[in-house]
Amino acid sequence: MSKAAELAALIGSQSALSNRNLIINGAMNVAQRSSSVTGVGASSSYNAQDRWKFFTIGSAAARWTQSVSTDVPASSTFTTSLKLDCTTASGTVGSDDRQQLMQPIEAQDLQRLRYGSSAAKKVTLSFWVKSSVTGKNYCMFYHADGTRFIYKSYTVDSADTWEYKTLTFSGDTASAITNDNGAGLNIIWMLYLGSDYTSATDGAEDTWAAWNSGNYDQFNGQVNNASSTDNNWYLCGVQLEVGEQATSFEHRSYGDELARCQRYYYVAGRHSDYNANANIGTGFYYSSSSVMCILQHPVEMRTKPSIDQASGSDYYAIQRAGATDGFDSFTLSTQTNLTTKLQVSSGVSGTAGHAGQIQTETNGMLAFDAEL
Repeated sequence: MSKAAELAALIGSQSALSNRNLIINGAMNVAQRSSSVTGVGASSSYNAQDRWKFFTIGSAAARWTQSVSTDVPASSTFTTSLKLDCTTASGTVGSDDRQQLMQPIEAQDLQRLRYGSSAAKKVTLSFWVKSSVTGKNYCMFYHADGTRFIYKSYTVDSADTWEYKTLTFSGDTASAITNDNGAGLNIIWMLYLGSDYTSATDGAEDTWAAWNSGNYDQFNGQVNNASSTDNNWYLCGVQLEVGEQATSFEHRSYGDELARCQRYYYVAGRHSDYNANANIGTGFYYSSSSVMCILQHPVEMRTKPSIDQASGSDYYAIQRAGATDGFDSFTLSTQTNLTTKLQVSSGVSGTAGHAGQIQTETNGMLAFDAEL
């Protein structure tokens, strides 16, 4: 083989190893919202680590503190994990109760899987898990466009011990993933389930089926990870890749991972991040009682975002012409995937045409949300 051919083969092999991981923030090191959130489980929500959604349904009583932890597998390449600390137990589980941790993956990023065809690809999910409760657990894929699901079980063998798991899932030949910016697959880790989901005597693992009341009772034997307030559940090093073999974890730079996360959520300014006034952008007095501010998003967002903001007396301010005018909150004027125009029409008084710096004051926080 010539030197040129050897170089081409080497470049090709390296390229094949990049962009393997379909999971965003699998190393759990991006947490724009907070490093710790209490009371998780009252509703479905994104909390600490970016792209990881806690899902709850029914009358599920368990509550958790979700945090960024430095407890990681010994001798691993990871520095952080996702920790769920059970703070309110659910010893009695209602029949329709369900709590889970999940990551929705954007549909257009899954077209390589070729679902809906005879060439549908198998994928392998690998991860590290540590739990206070030993026994059987389930991972599930939910195919949003086809309203279909597939699942496999894994076992926690030793309490409070990091364990590495790999699960290979068959491709869905019957239903395609629409090539758009909606949810394609939800990758799910069950935490506990009521009898509506566990009443079947024996489920058919690795088999795609319609998600309905006649099918979703197949998670027989799922342990209750919320059985005691002494329980903790950890997850890190999550990778989803095409093929039947788990490969070494694909570490991306923090900047690369952050940019991927900012497609779905980003913080434009938060006072506590800097222990000072965080600059949000440049604004101007459109009239004597109205301020406008146009923000360029750091990356193109998945869709037109909504505002996620803290609101309160003088949480924000515009500094202009030697004066500082405080105000309580913003309202959306217009937005695209790339830019958002904000308006302030209450609490400000100035001179039309004056420009100034828009900033957070104490307790101020402004973010934009385009999550799945």
